[in-house]
Amino acid sequence: MPENKNWLPLFPLNTVLFPGGILPLKVFETRYVDMVRNGMKQEMPFGVVLIKSGQEVGVAAEPEDVGCLAHITNWDAPQLGVLLLRTQGGARFRILEIRAHKDQHLEARVEMLDNIVSALPQQNALCASTLELVIRDINSKRRAEQGADFENPFPESLQLNDAGWVADRWTEILPIPLKARQKLLELDDPQIRLTIINQYLQQHHII
Repeated sequence: MPENKNWLPLFPLNTVLFPGGILPLKVFETRYVDMVRNGMKQEMPFGVVLIKSGQEVGVAAEPEDVGCLAHITNWDAPQLGVLLLRTQGGARFRILEIRAHKDQHLEARVEMLDNIVSALPQQNALCASTLELVIRDINSKRRAEQGADFENPFPESLQLNDAGWVADRWTEILPIPLKARQKLLELDDPQIRLTIINQYLQQHHII
């Protein structure tokens, strides 16, 4: 993981990546293709951050202050100038300082945020067991639709005893606004994230 003194390349997107989450990306802008290639050569991740203002293409967008490392787990180059990536979320980070280069790609000096592992409370057991059913149902339907092209949109290993992992996977599945997802990402305490998600599930009669 990058140290504070290093500058982390940023990929501002209209999405929120969570630790452990799977994010497929189609990269075609020259600035990001170069960024990804350089990262792969150095075996370094890049930072995915939600766009606060601006667009994914063109002039560099203004990102939110907290993002998540994206580690490339698989890639393909189906045509010249296009990269297809499968990435997985790593540690969260907070931006301390940011700079834009001439080609409009962003880099930031960051501090890494603690990953607090917290056991799933017994009162949230239904939240976890329902998540397992939902994940298996989504995978079953997509596998039937996509056949040989199927790619699991979730981590292979289900960490259903981890409060933060359960909260993060629910946040990815539920139709929650991006700003709300960002606020959940910024919360350090996984128990608080899970409590908020559990309340949402109960209010919407999901559990």
